[in-house]
Amino acid sequence: MSGWNLASAYAGLSEAFGSLQAVFALQGQRLTRDPLSEVILVERAGVRYYVKRYWGAGKGLRRYIGRPRVKAEWQNLKYFAKWGIPTAPIVAYGQERKGGVFVRGALITRELLRTEDLALLASRNDPRLADRHWVERVSVQLARATRILHDHHFTHNDLKWRNLLVNDQVELFLIDCPTGAFWWGPLLSYRMIKDLACLDKVAKYQLSRTQRLRFYLQYRGHARLSAADKRKVRSIVKFFEGRE
Repeated sequence: MSGWNLASAYAGLSEAFGSLQAVFALQGQRLTRDPLSEVILVERAGVRYYVKRYWGAGKGLRRYIGRPRVKAEWQNLKYFAKWGIPTAPIVAYGQERKGGVFVRGALITRELLRTEDLALLASRNDPRLADRHWVERVSVQLARATRILHDHHFTHNDLKWRNLLVNDQVELFLIDCPTGAFWWGPLLSYRMIKDLACLDKVAKYQLSRTQRLRFYLQYRGHARLSAADKRKVRSIVKFFEGRE
């Protein structure tokens, strides 16, 4: 089904964001580009917006069946908001199909003010990562958000530090989740381990073992590790062995 949706709060921006045709005609600062999509940054009335435009449905079978990548992305951000996980506000979204085949689509989100991603902080050895009180505040929020995702049988599948934003009030936001999906049984367990291993991939170089363990206990809601927890921690630590 084709369609375009502009949030009522942004009706005044209908000239720029009111249709898929208008969105694909927008000019802005290109931030990223790949064979399937691009992201540009545009500004209106002093507010900045991220415009992600897709001309490919996705890789593999997603090219022909299943949710196009752009649809998955806006639906997943909506899940985050519904579950109480802070994320980027959706301004507009939609797609165009012809004969049931995906042609193009777009998602527009509003900038989260005064935020930086955790990967950027790590790359420049930001002193906040050495502040145990700051790390603890972020850790608690991240553990809660990850637990909520997994309690809903949902995994992010790209839960990397670059997709975690923190503002100057030490509030955490999860973004950029086009490959997140619902899973059950052994596949859910595997994907949960992958989410946690993605987080630990950078954490092991930036945080102490005590901080990493505390995050896991916060995520589990436990005061100390059980035998099952210890097995899971080993799986997390070994997940990317030989692949880095």
